[in-house]
Amino acid sequence: MTASISSSGIKTHRSAEEIGRTSTGPRPLPELGTQKVSAELSTVDTTLPNGLRVIAVQRATVPMVEVRLRVPFADPAGTSVGSRHSAVAEILANTVLTGTEKRSRVQIDTELALVGGELDAVVDPERLSFTGNALATGLGTVLEVLADVLTNASYPADEVERERGRLVERITIARSQPSVIAREALQKILYGDHPYAKEMPEADEVAAVSREDVVALHGKGLLPRGSVLVVVGDVDPAAAVAQIGEALGAWQGDGEAVQLPPLPAVSGGDVVLVHRAGAVQSQIRLAAQSIPRTDERYPALQLANLVYGGFFSSRLVENIREDKGYTYSARSHPEFTVHGATLLIDADTASDVTAAALLETRYELARLGLVPPSESEVDTARSYAVGTLLTSTSSQSGLASFLVNLVGLGLGLDWLVTHPQRLAAVTPEQVAAAALEFFAPGNFTGVLVGDADQLKPKLSALGGVSFQ
Repeated sequence: MTASISSSGIKTHRSAEEIGRTSTGPRPLPELGTQKVSAELSTVDTTLPNGLRVIAVQRATVPMVEVRLRVPFADPAGTSVGSRHSAVAEILANTVLTGTEKRSRVQIDTELALVGGELDAVVDPERLSFTGNALATGLGTVLEVLADVLTNASYPADEVERERGRLVERITIARSQPSVIAREALQKILYGDHPYAKEMPEADEVAAVSREDVVALHGKGLLPRGSVLVVVGDVDPAAAVAQIGEALGAWQGDGEAVQLPPLPAVSGGDVVLVHRAGAVQSQIRLAAQSIPRTDERYPALQLANLVYGGFFSSRLVENIREDKGYTYSARSHPEFTVHGATLLIDADTASDVTAAALLETRYELARLGLVPPSESEVDTARSYAVGTLLTSTSSQSGLASFLVNLVGLGLGLDWLVTHPQRLAAVTPEQVAAAALEFFAPGNFTGVLVGDADQLKPKLSALGGVSFQ
C-alpha cells in the first residue's frame, strides 16, 4: 500500500485497487517490451590439448562465476542387463569430493568457503556433472580444487562405507514413492534393457560396491576427451580459458568419455496398469516419440506442447484441473537426450476419477489436432516460451546450466541467441501441423500406477489399457 497526505494533514493509505484505478476507470497496463536474448555476450569456445572442450562466457551482472563440468558417463564396458555401473557411479558421485591425496573433505570445503564457493557432483545414466560457483576472484581456487578431485580423488574407505549405507537407505525409501514407481515403470516400458532405463540402482547392487570398484571407474570413465566445461560470470573469457588450461592440463586419460548408445524409438500402444495395492491416488504417465531441438519443426512443436499442457493456461490444465478438478497438477513436457527426444504427459489423480482423467487427457490430445490452436493461443504460448527462456538464462547460474545442457545435445550459445527469432516466425498453421503429427493419441503409450482392484472395471470399459 502507498501512503499519502489527506487535506486534513492526516496520513492515509491507498489500496492496490485504488492505485490501479483513475477517475475514468482502470488504469491501462503498459505495453509489453520486446523480448530478446542479449547478443553481446563475450565468449570463447575452444578445446584444450587434453581434449576437454571449454566455453567461457562473460556476464558481469554480479561479481560471481559459475562452473559446470559435464562428463559423458555411460558404462565403459558397454553392458546393460545386470550391469552394476549405475551403483558404482552413484557411490562415485557422492564420494568424489570427500578427499584427495592432498586435501581432506574438510580442507576442500574450507578452501571453497573462503572464496564464497561450493562444488557438488551428481550422476545420471547419461552424465557425471560437477556444479560450482564462487566469487569471481575465487575462480582459480575452484579450478584448483576441481583439478585435484579429477586427478587425485582418494575415495576414503570410511566415506565410501558411510555413503553406501546412506544410499541404500535412500533407495529403499524412494522406491516406496508413487512417482518413483511410475517413472521406473515408464522407463522400462519405453526402453527395456537399455542403460537409460536404469536411473536408480538396486539397493543390493549398491551394498556390494567396494572402494576398489569406485577407484577403477574413476580411472576408466572420468575422462577429459568428450567432456565440456562451461564458465559463466564476471570474468574475461580469454583469461578464464587460460586459467582453466593451466589448472586442468594435468587431467589426462586414454580414450574418450563414453556416450550412451541411441535409445530405441517410442511406439504408441496401450497404457499398462501397474498395480499398487491400497493406493488412493493414481499416477498417469504417457510418452511419445518427439524430435530434437535441431529439427526445423521443433519451434512449432514447442508451441503446440505449451498449448496442450506445457503451462498453467494450457488446455489440459484447464480441462482436468480447473474445470473438472480431477488433479491438482498436470503437465506435458519434452525430455531430451543426446540422440533424440520424447514427449511426456504427467498427471496424478484420485482413484475414483482416474479413468475419467485418462479419457480427458486422450480427448485433449485428439482435440489439439482436430481443433488446432487459435492465433490467440499460439501468441500466448509464444510469449510464454520466449519469456521463460530469457528468465531461465538471465542469471549466471541459469545461463551456465542451460548452456552446458545445450552443448551436451550438440548445440551452443548461438542456438540460445537465435531461438526467440525462430519462435517469432512460427505460424498458427505450422503449430496445427505439429499438433496433428505429434499429438495424435495413437502415438502415445505409457503406464498408470494405482490400485488395480479399484481401477480395472472402468479402465476395461475405457479401453486402450493392458493389465499385468
